Amino acid sequence: MSNNNGNNNGNNGNNEKMVTITIDDKQFMVPEGKRLLWAALENGVYIPHLCALEEEEKPSAGCRLCFVEIEGFLNPVTSCTQPVKEGMIVRTRSKRIDRMVKNGFELLLSNHRLNCGKCAANGSCELQKIARERGLKLRVSRMRKLENDAPIDDSPENFSYDPAKCVLCGRCVWVDHNMAKVGAIGMVRRGMSRRVATFGETALAESNCTQCGECVRACPVGALAVKE
Repeated sequence: MSNNNGNNNGNNGNNEKMVTITIDDKQFMVPEGKRLLWAALENGVYIPHLCALEEEEKPSAGCRLCFVEIEGFLNPVTSCTQPVKEGMIVRTRSKRIDRMVKNGFELLLSNHRLNCGKCAANGSCELQKIARERGLKLRVSRMRKLENDAPIDDSPENFSYDPAKCVLCGRCVWVDHNMAKVGAIGMVRRGMSRRVATFGETALAESNCTQCGECVRACPVGALAVKE
């Protein structure tokens, strides 16, 4: 169990109120109101995730991988949206949670170009980490593999974009709009045709993209990758 370094009022150096929560039978002291996903990760408890950004005020919970069970809640909840509070009891693994994560993971793989050996993100890909941490296979076995023949956009000078590797996490779009403050890319189309693209779906080099690289750094897979 973590301590509060002698602050008897339960506050840390930033005057944040600290609360005690239990995750997988281990107790931790974390800032009250901090989202559960980041509280867990900062204390060495891994929860699968792709779309979450700690700076984002209203997480989309779009990847549907960070489910946990919380005592007193009827159904599993997304940990990226759940603020912690005193006495919260959390379980990151159960038959129900594992089944939900496995289904969500395989759904992502069904529309993902799997060529890990030739991918720039090989070894640092979040999909590989999720597979390793949860004992999942990087292949589609129960779902129909979707054909994704979207062409690679190689127009930027320093990076490329492969839509067929995109997991639609939205992280690149968020940093483009909120950190780079350019607004060159966004989500377009609907349903299974949904993708990240520029306005009018033009090449990145023909858009207002400044090629700052923020989107590349935000990508959890190899969809946006620095050119060798």
